[in-house]
Amino acid sequence: MANDAAQVMKQEVGKAAASRVTSGTIVGLGTGSTTAYAIQFIGERLQSGELKDIVGIPTSFQAEVLAKKFGIPLTSLDAVDHIDVAIDGADEVDPNKNLIKGGGAAHTREKVVDYLANQFIVVVDSGKLVQRLGESFLLPVEVIPMAITPAMAALKKLGGQPELRMGVKKAGPVVTDQGNLVIDVKFDNLSNPEELEKTINNIPGVLENGLFVNCADLVLVGEIVDGKPVVREM
Repeated sequence: MANDAAQVMKQEVGKAAASRVTSGTIVGLGTGSTTAYAIQFIGERLQSGELKDIVGIPTSFQAEVLAKKFGIPLTSLDAVDHIDVAIDGADEVDPNKNLIKGGGAAHTREKVVDYLANQFIVVVDSGKLVQRLGESFLLPVEVIPMAITPAMAALKKLGGQPELRMGVKKAGPVVTDQGNLVIDVKFDNLSNPEELEKTINNIPGVLENGLFVNCADLVLVGEIVDGKPVVREM
């Protein structure tokens, strides 16, 4: 039953985010299980005629496939000069609305889209809320393949414990949509995410990391209260 309640909660959060999309807008479509419901509900609002003239910008192959499945027309950043709203999940959210993302290895494209958006809506369940980033989730860092060894050495120097992300049900490492690899890093004390984000991105060969600082405008949190799914704004 708990699993069903969690599914329903994800649906409700996705629906709450989708309901904030208005006609005639360009929408960034994030990656992950909760965002997948938002994409589905945006598609349903389009089909019913409640929404008109929406175009989506997907952050991953997964988002692209889902958008096509639910009938959302897609465009690219070459064709538009802004994004009105982006909807995306997160792996961790701290009290300042800073995030760790990248559990699905799509954080580089997500960051491009989410930072461009006039409004960035984060959809999570209450299990993703932490007092401090890095508490329960490792920090993903996308690295070009030739730089893996020196990048790992540099991350160690910063006090991290880096590990190459390996595939599940697949031999070898995870490969991103850009053809790169992902290093997951454990930091015991991630007290200054703003500085760390910049420092890591300055390591040669690092494309992007999963710290999203001063980026989220609205965090929608789903939780189960008295056995019912409730969505609140953080």
